[in-house]
Amino acid sequence: MDLEGGGLGGTSVTGKVLIFDTTLRDGEQTPGVSFTPEEKLQIARQLARLRVDVIEAGFPAASPGDLEAVRRIALEVGGTTVCALARAREEDIRAAWEAIRYAEKPRIHVFIATSDIHLRYKLRLSREEVLERAREMVAYAKSLCPDVEFSPEDAARTDPAFLHEVLEAVIDAGVTTINIPDTVGYAIPSEFAELIRGIVERVPGIDRTVISVHCHDDLGLAVANSLAAVAAGARQVECTVNGLGERAGNAALEEVVMALTVRKDLFGIEIGIETSQIARTSRMVSTISGVAIPPNKAIVGANAFAHESGVHQDGVLKERTTYEIIDPRAVGLTHSELVLGKLSGRHALRERLQKLGYELSDEELDRVFARFKELADVKEVSEADLEAIVADELYRPPEVYRLEQVQVVCGDKGIPTATVALRAPDGRILVDSNHGTGPVDAVYRAINRIVGEEPRLIAFSIKAITGGLDAIGEVSITVESPDLKGKSGKTRIFSGQGASTDIVVASAKAYMNALNKLLAAKGGG
Repeated sequence: MDLEGGGLGGTSVTGKVLIFDTTLRDGEQTPGVSFTPEEKLQIARQLARLRVDVIEAGFPAASPGDLEAVRRIALEVGGTTVCALARAREEDIRAAWEAIRYAEKPRIHVFIATSDIHLRYKLRLSREEVLERAREMVAYAKSLCPDVEFSPEDAARTDPAFLHEVLEAVIDAGVTTINIPDTVGYAIPSEFAELIRGIVERVPGIDRTVISVHCHDDLGLAVANSLAAVAAGARQVECTVNGLGERAGNAALEEVVMALTVRKDLFGIEIGIETSQIARTSRMVSTISGVAIPPNKAIVGANAFAHESGVHQDGVLKERTTYEIIDPRAVGLTHSELVLGKLSGRHALRERLQKLGYELSDEELDRVFARFKELADVKEVSEADLEAIVADELYRPPEVYRLEQVQVVCGDKGIPTATVALRAPDGRILVDSNHGTGPVDAVYRAINRIVGEEPRLIAFSIKAITGGLDAIGEVSITVESPDLKGKSGKTRIFSGQGASTDIVVASAKAYMNALNKLLAAKGGG
């Protein structure tokens, strides 16, 4: 990017950039991630606190469950635009409208592929047929909803002349936002910026729309491409919390937002995000999705504000800005001094959870309160502890088998052995034992013997929620079942998460979380 004259590309960049969050739609396409309607609603409420401009709540035509989840968000989450995705088909658009029609600010997002490779191998349509369908379906969506967004899928690999022709047609049909996706993460920043500039300069009527971008991270350039597009004239960026999404994911919301915030001197851009909610939103999405945040992840990783070098430590102690370009408090990375103890009651707990962004029913509060009292007997309970408890109690798949008890015997001279008790679907308590290379392996082998499944463990991570020897440990795992295939023909994977002050118990909970998702996908085991 050229930085002549203090601007980008030699010109002054001004205005406001809208943040379009698609965690609940594209983020859910992360392998192993599947949100329940309650989880989607909880995340949507937090996204509203984060003050994103648009929440893409889902793809209603995909399933009745997704339609209902989007409808609940539209009805219950205000202060932001609620968007639903639809293919360029009348039935998809009707489903999208049915889901979001009662939103405070509804939007229908219509897409169709435009690159020659997609036309030839996926759609088997001519350019003329795609052009006409895009025009007709945008017009149909516009007849239902005043706010319509259009995406030419795989725009980064589409012939620019044809892309411009399609965009002109949908603008004439009444579209309000034009989204330019780099669907496979193919572009590099200078190339993507030139694509946006070409649209700004050559598409008639483009000034009547908002130009948006949606960049994937296959080459690790999603954020860079998004920022280059903003410099070239884009005024909406589509992104996901923690960069979740198909394959390598999407542009990470926290990185886009903080780049535009920290380098406001360069971009001259306003955004409406409440940045102090970034860390909390990131933790919530990580916990619910079961996808751990890498420690070196920009903005929200555990090491993002950690300083190991003595030179760096000395500099930060003298003046924080010597080695920190972001104040950790700006993204909500502060540790509350307010803790709850064993004498705290339900009312205090509910009030604290509400401040953390959790709206719990009485039954849910009872479950969390019981876990809270157990922990409060041995330590003071911090906000991070509470978030871990809520996630462990509430964000579980429907339980086919329930973990009732786990006991292990291990040591450097002994054979690690585990005994596990599970409650079966018919209510019986099933108990079995097994040995393994370590206590966790022994627990998983015992569970497998009871359930009759042997999924392959492909990822396992442990992190401490808080400091100290009495910290809650959180385990995230991913498993795959060799005999369970997705629509693409690839082996399906399932993620799980568990938390406890006992790391073996946390590991067992995480495994049961993933295993129950696998069993549900098989129809109950």
